[in-house]
Amino acid sequence: MKKVVVGMSGGVDSSVTAFLLKEQGYDVKGVTMQTWEVGAVHGLALINDAKKVAEALDIPHAIIDYNDVFKKEVIDYFVAEYLNGRTPNPCTVCNRFVKWESLLKYCHDIGADYVATGHYAQVRRISLISKTSSAKRVSPVNKTPFDANPPARYTLKKSSTTAKDQTYALYNLTQEQLSKTLMPLGEYTKDEVRQIARHKNIPVADKPDSQEICFIPDDDYAGFITRNAASSNLLVPPPGNFVTTTGEILGIHKGITHYTIGQRKGLGLAMGHHVFVTEIRPATNEVVIGENEDVFSAVLKCNRLNFMGMADLPIPRKVTAKIRYAHQGEKAEIKMISADEILCTFENPVRAITPGQAVVFYEGDYVLGGGTIC
Repeated sequence: MKKVVVGMSGGVDSSVTAFLLKEQGYDVKGVTMQTWEVGAVHGLALINDAKKVAEALDIPHAIIDYNDVFKKEVIDYFVAEYLNGRTPNPCTVCNRFVKWESLLKYCHDIGADYVATGHYAQVRRISLISKTSSAKRVSPVNKTPFDANPPARYTLKKSSTTAKDQTYALYNLTQEQLSKTLMPLGEYTKDEVRQIARHKNIPVADKPDSQEICFIPDDDYAGFITRNAASSNLLVPPPGNFVTTTGEILGIHKGITHYTIGQRKGLGLAMGHHVFVTEIRPATNEVVIGENEDVFSAVLKCNRLNFMGMADLPIPRKVTAKIRYAHQGEKAEIKMISADEILCTFENPVRAITPGQAVVFYEGDYVLGGGTIC
């Protein structure tokens, strides 16, 4: 019997994941990762919910302290990015360097075969395209021929429910991590998951989904950054100037950590019409203000690359590029411009390309890879 470690957050998704895998015959053990938010009532409630679910499913459950690695890999990164005028995506970093790294280590320590999570995505093993192919078999990624015995890679396929697809936040996972990962919810809708939970009397069947970053439950990003920067003896940027692209001063901002590209609300500028943040300049402590059309761009560069459904990018390639979780994606061409940098050119300009956020490249429903917008 294969043994699987399920990361249990106390929510309905990870709870149904544990149930489904047990039903499929796996030896299931639930693990709740004790991270940054555990000292708060919110964090303790998550652990208690996970315990209740494990008891209801009659599976063993463990709580493991990962505060140190979470602080180093997620919190410190999050704060540093904001202090440098970027808007980070902590989930992509947490997934690779905290959740999967820690769960796989625990998996190895207890002799388990797989880790599993409640993400809405599908792990797939695909054959790579061969440069010297003469066979007529077809890649599931881009429908081009490949050799009869080519190398293979693991990648992610989008969830069957577009509204809940989470492949964007998972693009940074490595080949080793994917090869040992199960994601049974990729073929279900959210409604179906809740129906399973209700039918099987899983205690959190109707628990609302979390909407905020887990370690900032009050949604006060700037306050969180200020507190944690101070505890690490880092300087928080002071108030500075709102300026136009030509340098005209429009007013005083509260500090660059309060703003992100494309932001309209909370600027406090009496301009007589809607204006938007178009650039953040940490070197001069300025926030640049412009019109709606100024927020659109057709080009981005990204680095910190992770290839998934392709091993590398030797030539320009047509893809669909997604620049934020809620973005539907836009047709684009990507090409390597250095060893760890891609230039992405969109067919149509996209709104609010934001340094620090992830850009993820797809062919059809498959993830090719992605990087951090720089």
